[in-house]
Amino acid sequence: MYFTRKIDAALTEWARSQTRKPLLLRGARQTGKTSAVRELARNFQFFAELNFEENDALSSIFDGAYDIGRICSQIEAVSGKRIIPGKTLLFLDEIQVCPRAISALRYFYEKAPDLHVVATGSLLEFALAEISDFGVGRIRNMFVHPFSFGEYLNALGDGMLFESARNATFAEPVPQILHDRLLGRLKEYMIVGGMPAAVRAFAETRSFLAAAQEQDDILVALKSDFSKYKDKVPPARIRNALASVIRQTGEKFTYTDSEMELSYRQSKECTELLEMAKLAIRVDACHANGVPLGGDIDPRGNKFAFFDIGLFMRENNLDISECILDEAPKFVNRGKLAELFVGLELVNSGQPQSDTRLFYWHREAKSSNAEVDYITQFGNTVLPIEVKAGRKGAMKSLRMLMAEKGLTLGVRVSEENLAVIDDIRIIPLYLVGELHGILKKTL
Repeated sequence: MYFTRKIDAALTEWARSQTRKPLLLRGARQTGKTSAVRELARNFQFFAELNFEENDALSSIFDGAYDIGRICSQIEAVSGKRIIPGKTLLFLDEIQVCPRAISALRYFYEKAPDLHVVATGSLLEFALAEISDFGVGRIRNMFVHPFSFGEYLNALGDGMLFESARNATFAEPVPQILHDRLLGRLKEYMIVGGMPAAVRAFAETRSFLAAAQEQDDILVALKSDFSKYKDKVPPARIRNALASVIRQTGEKFTYTDSEMELSYRQSKECTELLEMAKLAIRVDACHANGVPLGGDIDPRGNKFAFFDIGLFMRENNLDISECILDEAPKFVNRGKLAELFVGLELVNSGQPQSDTRLFYWHREAKSSNAEVDYITQFGNTVLPIEVKAGRKGAMKSLRMLMAEKGLTLGVRVSEENLAVIDDIRIIPLYLVGELHGILKKTL
């Protein structure tokens, strides 16, 4: 069973484009890249799929000169599928196993621009870092993430519920009965997460245990990859770094971790590897003086977010029975969950063509410390976002930042419904991925 996702529309647009480039789908392992390509293939007369991990002999096709005519002839022979521009989708899966195939993508663009070529791979970032002649400007990149909350609701047949919430406004917020139901669904999502296998298991069985079994399998697979990350870095050290990232999620990251027996150098090296594997998402501290935010980094500290909230909970060994019995409003604001959820939804809300970055603001002073959970760009302005547990909170840090930077708009994300408090817009947690669309409707 395939569940429609945001990436599908982007892939269809790419396939129809008259100025198409070979496409490289990037993202963490088991986030649905291969399934999305196979769904796209339904629109083509022919579909030729090569998996370099399943058959390493396929790499020999790309030995020698980059003669695209010869390469296509050999692909036809081994796949048994015609390679016809405009009618065939050529899929190069697990392409990281064959670096020469990655380098060949630029030549498909130059010599066979009408042929639809898509490549994906696990740990692809590691291979790209080793390729000096990667085709910058000749290859289109897209990024695939775990299911967003909206995609999860679609998979469970609750797409109309989410669409109704999306159409709400500050003047006419989400009806209370739907608001309560969405908080309940959000609680489910935080347990199941967004990994396609876990979502599918829950959608088919409505069993949290079935989803948990899939999560356990995914975690084992992810950790088994650690030996492939880099020579001379012990997998155990990377496991310790992952545990450190998970434990410090939502906090200013301390690289020297005595609990995990990691020095600053070891921790920094391993967290960079986890970033390349797309398992750890950096949240940069910025000064929030203006846009672009990436040019205003505060080097004094950064955070990390684990890439999937369901796996985060599973890796933390949270008791499923306790989670299920907890009241939805209380649960979704528990500990670091709300902040992590908001960060992941902000990443997912970006365009697939860009690798969305996360930012936050903090001030460390003798008199008082202040922190705003996320800083994003809205139009040409800085937009601060504070995540609040429950329905209380003075928003002291948010107002301090807004006053200091002269900002006229801020956002509080919580279990509350859509509302306005002076220059602050209240957004319910389950709609944070639609934040920009909701603000544009009223500003």
